[in-house]
Amino acid sequence: MSRRRETLLTLPSLAWMLVFFAIPAGLVVAMAFRPSDLRGGAGEGWTLETLRTVARADYLPVVWRTVWMSAATTALCVTIALPVAFHLVRVAELWRRMLLLLIIVPFLTNFIIRVFAWKSLLHPEGLLTQALVRGGVVAEDALLLNNAGAVLLVLVYTHLPFAILPLYAAAEKFEMPLLDAARDLGAGPLRALAGVWLPGVRRGIVSACIMVFVCTLGQYVIPQFVGGPQDEMLGNKITQRAFGDRNLPHASALAACLLMAVLVPMLLTALWRRARGKEAVS
Repeated sequence: MSRRRETLLTLPSLAWMLVFFAIPAGLVVAMAFRPSDLRGGAGEGWTLETLRTVARADYLPVVWRTVWMSAATTALCVTIALPVAFHLVRVAELWRRMLLLLIIVPFLTNFIIRVFAWKSLLHPEGLLTQALVRGGVVAEDALLLNNAGAVLLVLVYTHLPFAILPLYAAAEKFEMPLLDAARDLGAGPLRALAGVWLPGVRRGIVSACIMVFVCTLGQYVIPQFVGGPQDEMLGNKITQRAFGDRNLPHASALAACLLMAVLVPMLLTALWRRARGKEAVS
C-alpha cells in the first residue's frame, strides 16, 4: 500500500519531467540527425553529417573555453562559499536570517538586469572602473569589459548563491562540537577544518559543484554582454546557429553535445553516491 502511495505521489513530478524535459531533449537529439534545410528548418531523411560538422577543429577552442570557464567558476564559487557556509551556521539566528536574505535577494531581480548592471560598472566610464582608476589600482586606459576576466567575474557573481545554499544546508546538519573535540585532541584549526568539517559537508560540496558547473556550461548571456568575440562559449554558438544562421539541425547537434556534458557528470555522481551508500551498508 505504501509503495502504491509513493508511486501516486511521484507521478505528477514524473509527468512534468517527461513533458517538459525528456520529450524536448529527445526532440533536440533527434533533430541533430536531420539534414539542414535552406528555409531554416530540418530537411528530409536522416544523416550523420551534422554531427560530423560539430567535430570540426574550429569548435575545439570554444569547447575548451566553455570547460575551463565552467571549471574555474565552480572552483571559485565553492572556495568562496565554504567559509560563508561555515560562518552562517555559527552566527546568531537573527544575523543568519538576514545574511540568507541578502544571498537570496539577487534571485528576485531579473537576470538580464543584473548582467547589464555589471556591464555598466565595468564600462570605461562606469562607477567601478572610475573608482579603480582614481585609486590607482588600474591605468586610465585599462579595459575591464569585453574580456575573459569580466566574463569570469560575472559568472562567479551570478552562480555564487548556487554554491552557498547547498553548502549551508550541509553545514547546518554538521555537528559543530566535533570541531571542538578535534581541537581538544591536538588538531590545529586548519587541520580540524580539513580533516573533520570538509568531509562532514562533502555532499554539500558535490551538490554545489554540480549545480554551478552545469549552470555555467550552458551560459550564453554573460559572454554575450560582458565578453568579447574571443570569449564565446558553446551556448553562444548554439544561439548563433539557431537564430543567426537558422540552422536548427546544427544548433541541435551542439545542444545535444552540451546535454551529454551535463548529464554525464550528474550520472557519474549518482553512481558514485550509490556505490558509497552500498559500502556504508556493508
